[in-house]
Amino acid sequence: MDKFVTSEGFDRHRRHFFGTAAMTIAAAQLGAIGVVRAQSDAPKVTQLPTIKEGTKTSFGPLKQIDAGILNVGYAEAGPANGSPVILLHGWPYDIHSFVEVAPLLASAGYRVIVPYLRGYGATRFLSNEAPRNGQQAALAVDAIDLMDALKIEKAIIGGFDWGGRTVNIMAALWPQRCKAMVSVSGYLIGNQEAGKMPLPPKAELQWWYQFYFATERGRQGYDKYRRDFSRLIWQIASPQWDFDDATFDRSAAAFDNPDHVAIVIDNYRWRLGIAEGEVKYADLEKRLAQAPVISVPTITMEGDANGAPHPEPAAYAKMFSGKYAHRTIKGGIGHNLPQEAPHAFAEAVVDVDKVSGG
Repeated sequence: MDKFVTSEGFDRHRRHFFGTAAMTIAAAQLGAIGVVRAQSDAPKVTQLPTIKEGTKTSFGPLKQIDAGILNVGYAEAGPANGSPVILLHGWPYDIHSFVEVAPLLASAGYRVIVPYLRGYGATRFLSNEAPRNGQQAALAVDAIDLMDALKIEKAIIGGFDWGGRTVNIMAALWPQRCKAMVSVSGYLIGNQEAGKMPLPPKAELQWWYQFYFATERGRQGYDKYRRDFSRLIWQIASPQWDFDDATFDRSAAAFDNPDHVAIVIDNYRWRLGIAEGEVKYADLEKRLAQAPVISVPTITMEGDANGAPHPEPAAYAKMFSGKYAHRTIKGGIGHNLPQEAPHAFAEAVVDVDKVSGG
């Protein structure tokens, strides 16, 4: 596929839509993922409703399904025969990061699946003996297992933070299962050898919690203060997001999962190379250590006020060999981009779908 990289800034006031003035794709034949105002005869799938941000606060009843080694709790919205979209959250967040994205996409005809990752919310291990492993390949296998359980052959995938890394891995290792991808903060696939390399002091400072989690004191501290800790991360990662207590509490309930602390600690220890990971994922990690290029049609996104560690867009553009565009979302948008800018995230899903080739 042709590649045409664009960088677009969206002001918060432009993320609301009126009537048929929805965002759609222009010049797809040139391989560009651009955006223009849709005409009145635009396909229905490109239409997104006008919904005031902050008004949607909950999903309907959650569903549960056995998938791989997990019983996964997930929210679902939209028609059962709609084009599937799987959205993955990060740490320390939960499915409510997509609580306003999901109805937007559902109204456009998509079937939206938003699962709790292992160690969060209603998701549980099927066996008490299963390792509480948080390494990157394990989470990606979980997502593929969920697709298998739901009999979804191919889906649009999207995520941020841990979820962004997971959809990157899915697209890199199982491109035949991924119709298109929306990835906040771009290319996040890592490996243990890279994780062992020292960074300049200012960069290391941003990862303070990773080093804290490497200690037993850190594990105990996170267990004891997991809500206080998570609120602090929210504030650091999204310094201009004025979230209220109710918004935080809805997500923080997911951290009461009995495996949450074990999964979080293992995830960060694995990155530093002080947790080994499972042998069954070794071949996958070897492939990921080669930094595989992603060919799936992709839109990467970044908030203009992301306070969490993240790469610059120019550093990862070359990692996408298919149709690709980057969007910087303006207006004080932080790390939790789907929840802070739901219209912009939903637009990206619709737009990347348009160039995916079906």
